[in-house]
Amino acid sequence: MLPPERIRAAYVVARDALLAERVPAGHWVGELSTSALSTATAVMALHVSNPFEHRELIDGGIRWLAEHQNADGGWGDTVKSFSNLSTTMLVSSAFRMVGEKDHSETISRVEDYITSKAGKLPERRAAAVRARYGKDYTFSVPILMTCALAKLVSWDEVPRLPFELACLPQSWYRFARMPVVSYALPALIAIGQCVHHHKRSRNPVRNVVRRLARSRSLKVLRRIQPTTGGYLEATPLTSFVVLALSSIRRRRSEPESQVLSEGVRFIVNSVRPDGSWPIDTNLATWVTTLSVNALAAADDIASLDTKDHIREWLLKQQYKERHPYTGAEPGGWAWTDLAGGVPDCDDTPGAVLAVRALGAIDSDAALKWARDLQNRDGGFPTFCRGWGVLPFDRSGSDLTAHALRALGKDEKALAYLAKQQRADGSWLPLWFGNQHAPEDINPVYGTARVLAAYRDLKLADAPECRRGVEYLLGAQNADGGWGGAKDCPSSVEETALAVEVLHGLANGEAVQKGVAWLVDAVESGRFREPSPIGFYFAKLWYFEKLYPLIFTVAALGRASSG
Repeated sequence: MLPPERIRAAYVVARDALLAERVPAGHWVGELSTSALSTATAVMALHVSNPFEHRELIDGGIRWLAEHQNADGGWGDTVKSFSNLSTTMLVSSAFRMVGEKDHSETISRVEDYITSKAGKLPERRAAAVRARYGKDYTFSVPILMTCALAKLVSWDEVPRLPFELACLPQSWYRFARMPVVSYALPALIAIGQCVHHHKRSRNPVRNVVRRLARSRSLKVLRRIQPTTGGYLEATPLTSFVVLALSSIRRRRSEPESQVLSEGVRFIVNSVRPDGSWPIDTNLATWVTTLSVNALAAADDIASLDTKDHIREWLLKQQYKERHPYTGAEPGGWAWTDLAGGVPDCDDTPGAVLAVRALGAIDSDAALKWARDLQNRDGGFPTFCRGWGVLPFDRSGSDLTAHALRALGKDEKALAYLAKQQRADGSWLPLWFGNQHAPEDINPVYGTARVLAAYRDLKLADAPECRRGVEYLLGAQNADGGWGGAKDCPSSVEETALAVEVLHGLANGEAVQKGVAWLVDAVESGRFREPSPIGFYFAKLWYFEKLYPLIFTVAALGRASSG
């Protein structure tokens, strides 16, 4: 067992490192990982939009991609990610579309990688992409559209998207059985039009309907475009929109021209000094609320000398009007303070908990917003109530647990969590994974997040809670740390999450070993090394610079405060 003073010293180092990451205004912005997928899509969008005006950015992006090819010839979503077929095919499309000059060796290795995963035939490669995502077209159709534009597959391999559904009243979207998730509406419209342009339906009535829907759906696309120009503040989504519409050579309407010019502006403004693009602009609101709540868990809000600023800043980020994108009522928070954010049921509970910790009175609008999002199954989804066809629109255990921590005890939600608990006692999260685990799952993250709700609701003796605790204890590695699942390499994030929630639920040798692992990580500096445990839609991986610092502060803060 480590001496208390050593644990406390490690906590102070981690806390001070986290406090030092604040921007001059006093809150946190963080830094999302650079992405090969984002870089490839941005390069292609700029090339199709105007290859002459954006030559320097295009060349810089291609250079970055060539320099960051993995040893196996492929690319992952981040520089720490394993290669995957989707990202590699998009990068291959970028080299084909932009120009293969001076990169013959890189392209040869790409071909070898894709062939090893999906064969040589374009049809087999397209089939492999479709098989990876199943009925969810959110990502498979953009990838295949891009490959078709690069002449790597034929248009016959690209499924159509019913962009005419975007012309329905917004309140009807959840009944329309969309083939893409709720937050991919821009892709539905732009890519749907692109595929229709290159591959008309054999049904003449459907062609007429889509011709009539073209102008109206473009107006919807323009209406939901944020002032930054970036849909969801995401480079891939915005780039797919620009790429799709720019590839259609036609006389453009004013809404379409505005969508393209604003989208290109966002892409240009998002490039990093090394020529790459991140997956999203930032998670400023999310990492700020996580940081505040970590200090609250450590009973150390007093160390936050900018708490008044943060409280006022967070309150300003609360949406006061109906959101044009999802139609969400006022009251929620998004992950960012930028215009492309969308209120959701992870950031809203996090913000409620943070402003509460900072001394603000609970917002009735925020609590109502979260309660109104609850699905009939008792769980809470990310953005929209009632969207249940595709995985990333359904209720999530991690989201439901977070909502419970903000709202208090709710029997329907607890029944949902009990039903979602797996036979081994774990829960799976919706928005986090682990590339070392089978099927990229992360039961350690999911279980830790759900157990936090049982802890806060004083339900530590509930049988579901005890089974969850036993799962976490059984998933601990021999080195004292935790990975995403049993036998996955230990990471700072997952070890800290497990230690923080087990403290008070299972005090004993296992927790002390976890604390020792974290203290060593702080003393060696490893606590600053982020791991790719998060993902956006369609499991598009990222890591965030502040995650390991934040989670370490929460864990060691609890451990050092008794």
